[in-house]
Amino acid sequence: MSSANIRHIVFDIGKVLIHYDPRLPYCRIIPDEAERNWFFANVCTHDWNVEQDRGRSWEEAEDMLIRAHPDREDQIRSFRKCWHEMVPHAYVETVSLMEGLINEGRDVTMLTNFASDTFREAQKLYPFLTLPRGVTVSGDVGLIKPEVAIYRAHAKAFDLDPAATLFIDDSMPNVEGARSAGWHAVHFTDPEKLKVDLACYGIQH
Repeated sequence: MSSANIRHIVFDIGKVLIHYDPRLPYCRIIPDEAERNWFFANVCTHDWNVEQDRGRSWEEAEDMLIRAHPDREDQIRSFRKCWHEMVPHAYVETVSLMEGLINEGRDVTMLTNFASDTFREAQKLYPFLTLPRGVTVSGDVGLIKPEVAIYRAHAKAFDLDPAATLFIDDSMPNVEGARSAGWHAVHFTDPEKLKVDLACYGIQH
């Protein structure tokens, strides 16, 4: 068991509390798998989407791609237009864990790489995202995981003691970023492992 006295628990959102897969609507929009793979490798790439998480507007992002790929305009605009299809369900067991921690009176916040507007849409789709004490959204603050600055900004905004903070994220680089900021952090793979990880910090559920 860890000797740390954890007083703050911070959840990531995508692939921890809700499912996220940008390819889901494109199985319909671009039925051909080879063409679809090309589109994500060359047009709506991961690096392009990350900049919306960092705060770039969708308008600017779309305009940039449409100038480069004018024949793909409808497919490019579908990324934002069909965003809700990319988050089709919650991870019920993880959400239940989080709600249980909140109900026990534990201090729970969220730290997420998310575009500002799609995060507000996600809160409407999944009201449990309003239950924690607060959230730092990368698109709101212009910082992004795994940059150490976003963890420090979150700790400052919510008055967290880094040494008493436990972070939960599905991305190992983000976990390492939190550790670099002086936080404790665990790599999320499934709810059962999370229960074990929490227990190792003396947090039984």
